[in-house]
Amino acid sequence: MVKTNSLRAWWLAARPKTLTGAAAPVILAVSAAYGIYGQIEWTPALLCMAFALLMQTDANLVNDYFDCIRGVDTEERLGPERACSQGWITLPAMRTGIAVTTLLACLAGLHLVWWGGWECILVGMACVVFCFLYTTLFSRIAMGDVLVLLFFGIVPVGYTFFFQSPLSSITEVPLPVWLLALAQGLVTDCLLLVNNFRDRHTDAAVGKTTLVTIIGERPTLALYGAIGIISVLLAVCALSMLALQVSGFKFQDSDSFPLSAFCFPFALTLPFLFLHLRNLHLLRTIRHGKALNRVLGMTAMSIFLFAILVSLASVLQVLI
Repeated sequence: MVKTNSLRAWWLAARPKTLTGAAAPVILAVSAAYGIYGQIEWTPALLCMAFALLMQTDANLVNDYFDCIRGVDTEERLGPERACSQGWITLPAMRTGIAVTTLLACLAGLHLVWWGGWECILVGMACVVFCFLYTTLFSRIAMGDVLVLLFFGIVPVGYTFFFQSPLSSITEVPLPVWLLALAQGLVTDCLLLVNNFRDRHTDAAVGKTTLVTIIGERPTLALYGAIGIISVLLAVCALSMLALQVSGFKFQDSDSFPLSAFCFPFALTLPFLFLHLRNLHLLRTIRHGKALNRVLGMTAMSIFLFAILVSLASVLQVLI
């Protein structure tokens, strides 16, 4: 029994298991910057982490609130129970909670202006706006995957790296970092794919359009598997480029390519690939019902594992 508006109710509403997905791109970007510059700027790193975690919590609360007032959390729901629909948190209290987390996120983000300039305010505003638009609009018109790619990959990795660097503009962030950002965004989108794969029948019944309802079951399974492989290849290419850049390697001055720059990050990312393919097998085997929540949890684990392994590769390639 969960007491209304209790601390436990808010803990459940925040969905702490989802926070690893928000932390992952920040960890990856800070590690990549350390691999290049040999130091960590702790204040902007912690502010980026705080902003990411608060925005993820905010998105969870917004999703909980609007799903409740739209009445989509019915007995047919396959996902975890939601706080407002279960009566754990009242709607007025949830509105207050959303306001507080939004304000705290904005305060954390505002301090990053010191490192990134006033353009950071526009980026922060976009994060807040799309936090609300994801649940109220974009997730229902098959745009959720695009937002995940942007706001769990491109934006957090690119800007966190920028705050760690001596660069004067976000446009100066090197290509390998953007490849890592793309890889992290793609991996994170697997979580949305599993979620929408589980809900594909109920989504179709209520007229909600997702990538899964558009392309169907078999292409979704193929896409899930392909994303893991593509993300590993992107990460390995990016890490190889960074290692060669840091070492000062130049193709015109050498007769051979140092294979260790490629083999080392590939070997280090293999545990993620094995876990990802295992998740794909479970997805193919289970296919329907609440049992897919197990695959959802395993996918969340693989997302964080990907970021940790890539981060280790970024740091170790320099130290070795």
